[in-house]
Amino acid sequence: MTTPQTDRRQTTRTENINTATVEKPTDMALVARAAAFGDKRAFSTLVSRHQEGVRRFFRHQTLGDKELSDDLAQETFIKAWNALSHFRGVASFSTWIYRIACNVLYDNARRRRPTTDMDSPEARHRTSGSPSPTLKMDIYNGLSRLSETERLCITLQLVEGWPINEITKITHLPEGTVKSHLKRGKDKLAKYLKDNGYE
Repeated sequence: MTTPQTDRRQTTRTENINTATVEKPTDMALVARAAAFGDKRAFSTLVSRHQEGVRRFFRHQTLGDKELSDDLAQETFIKAWNALSHFRGVASFSTWIYRIACNVLYDNARRRRPTTDMDSPEARHRTSGSPSPTLKMDIYNGLSRLSETERLCITLQLVEGWPINEITKITHLPEGTVKSHLKRGKDKLAKYLKDNGYE
């Protein structure tokens, strides 16, 4: 025979079981499972959590090239899977994955060189003409005027929301250098947008 007190205990026990099954594993727990046991499902969960941010990062670095961004994001996660046993846990998984993304970006830039100088006729032709009809295109045009490092720092801070101390870990640049790139990049971007009708 069940009493109200017994029903309450059963309900509480059921609620505790349901709460325990709903909890999501941390990134570190998933990394541990993936690294120690080759758990592809755990790594897939990590990819699902971080892929949109990594793709967005690459879209800004490639000035909106979605196909290239997706390829670079895929390369980033493949490299992460292959290097998972080297993850020391000193930084968060997201900081580590963005560090890999930066390396993939640098590797891609090296493969694509030689590039045109921003003052060359080819570069002016690509970015000249009538102002873009959307803010998004104007921002990409503004970003194209920044150096690679300025664009990297600006994207990490203003788009991805990383604080300066994390940007230094991701880029391996000293804090003062990151701040300089951010200041110059913001000034150039603000000037470009102001010159194109934005207040």
